[in-house]
Amino acid sequence: MTQVTEHGGGVWSLRVPIPDNPLGHTLVHVLDTDRGPVLVDTGWDDPASWSELNDGLGALGIGIGDVHGVVITHHHPDHHGLSGRVREESGAWIAMHAADTAVVRRTRESDPGTWLDYLARKLAAAGAPEEHLAPLRAARSGGRMRTLPGLGAALPDREIVPGELLDLAGRRLRAVWTPGHTPGHVCLHLEEQHPAGLPGHGRLFSGDHLLPGISPHIGLYEDPDDSPKLSTPFERGAPPSVTDPLGDYLDSLERIGRLGVAEVLPAHQHAFPDAAGRVRELLDHHEDRLTGLLALLTTPLTPWQLAERMEWNRPWDRIPYGSRNIAVSEAEAHIRRLVKLGRAEAVTGTEPVTYVAV
Repeated sequence: MTQVTEHGGGVWSLRVPIPDNPLGHTLVHVLDTDRGPVLVDTGWDDPASWSELNDGLGALGIGIGDVHGVVITHHHPDHHGLSGRVREESGAWIAMHAADTAVVRRTRESDPGTWLDYLARKLAAAGAPEEHLAPLRAARSGGRMRTLPGLGAALPDREIVPGELLDLAGRRLRAVWTPGHTPGHVCLHLEEQHPAGLPGHGRLFSGDHLLPGISPHIGLYEDPDDSPKLSTPFERGAPPSVTDPLGDYLDSLERIGRLGVAEVLPAHQHAFPDAAGRVRELLDHHEDRLTGLLALLTTPLTPWQLAERMEWNRPWDRIPYGSRNIAVSEAEAHIRRLVKLGRAEAVTGTEPVTYVAV
């Protein structure tokens, strides 16, 4: 049975499953407007997820054809995956921040082999051992490339402009740009009195930016046309630039903390109050983690070696192959932050490059 939660004031959340993922599900939010229901995110492109989305809407007396619009917090497939199918069935518009639209466009235009080549180069530059690189090279040379999620993701019709109210009849929903998890992640501030009278300034659809019990993954903004050490969130052909996703995320957290919202409606786990308190917890968590990484970097380490020594939710030898790639990306994001703060630096002449605390 589909779990539907009513949050009051014309807002509901639907649990849409994510296949083979420990997160379990995405919370797709439904917002009633004077022109019809609008979805905040849609869930993973999978038959079971599509069925659950339809069942959840049906429990509210809404058919998929009734959906007026889709607002995407960020381009990841557990949020944007079903957007195209919703649009096909309903004629709904899709809105997304321009930086994430650029990622979707790049991904649609890239052959899967391009991404495998890029990933192999990037991991080699990060110090990955040959036994980790070999499966990527074998898949590329043997043509055994799996279809990657997001390769056919829908291009949006509308741009979400930070600071502006979205064109939703009868509602006040303002976009807040919160890069970090992705370059174009947005939170959506519902600037209306809380239906239960909770103190604070409205409610926040927080996507993956602010979750009650999880710190979201902060990796690199990836572009296969850039060198292994550089990435850019912008369009193909733009000059490569060294990004600082963790710095972006921490700045975005502080921006959200200042809103003073009464309640947060995230895309995973559950709704919660005290956004400012959760922001403080996450800021403290990342400061503690950076301090711990500096202690590890008293000895020069590659990003791969650092990832091996970092604390994860399980020992390194039990982390699955694909998750190790994500872990190394997160280690690199933390190194970039430390370098930008002047607390670490690259060791001249090392290949692959190592970093050391200063």
